[in-house]
Amino acid sequence: MLELEHTRELLIEMGLVSAAALLDARLEAAAKGELTYLSFLSGLLDAERQERRRRSEEVRIKLSRLPHRKTLEEFDFTFQPSIDARQVKELSTLAFAARKENVILLGPPGVGKTHLAVGLSMQALRAGLTVYYATLPQLIADLKKAEQTGKLERRMKAYLRTNILVVDEVGYMQLDRQAAELLFRIVCTRYETGSIILTSNKFFTNWGELMSDAVIATAMLDRLLHHAHVINIRGETYRLKDRAKAGFVTVPPAAIHPAVL
Repeated sequence: MLELEHTRELLIEMGLVSAAALLDARLEAAAKGELTYLSFLSGLLDAERQERRRRSEEVRIKLSRLPHRKTLEEFDFTFQPSIDARQVKELSTLAFAARKENVILLGPPGVGKTHLAVGLSMQALRAGLTVYYATLPQLIADLKKAEQTGKLERRMKAYLRTNILVVDEVGYMQLDRQAAELLFRIVCTRYETGSIILTSNKFFTNWGELMSDAVIATAMLDRLLHHAHVINIRGETYRLKDRAKAGFVTVPPAAIHPAVL
């Protein structure tokens, strides 16, 4: 018994906390299964490794600031036939991240752009990569505040050091000159050094107006699209799908009788 407690203390002292917690159960399994010493040790260390990976993944998910944890397995490709499922499957291998390439998801609101962005991010986090998520309004507000307080360089690191940066909801706010320059700086610095997953409801031809500067927009798109996988989603919004399931019927305004108005 003293030897067991001593072994447990040694495991804890070496930082093998999970192995220490599983020691009794593993010893019992070893006794029943007549395992070799090597099999017992290998199994104990493997359990420690798996628990460490699980904890590491959980920490990285929290630090990523993803809005939810939806996976690619949960995405309904049958509802959005315009999406090439084979292309998404290829992206899920994360070869694009290894090559420092970008993923651009275009389409109207509610078609699953954010779900795909988060799903690819979850895949990356499972694989041990780091991810940082922000909507464009959040990113701009964060960097403007940092610039006002003299902390811009330090805050920029959060957007530059991560393996994959997710910029969601590009197109819902028009950027002023300062905001456009901040975004341009991030895109330029990450060019060929780290991947960006970007979602937008605006076609590229509208980015000059979006950025309030056609020159900045052109230069930004030049870098974003040089090594990029573009997915253009054309389809129904998932919100209408959910309403239909709940029994609600969407009536076009022109079909409503004037007396009802």
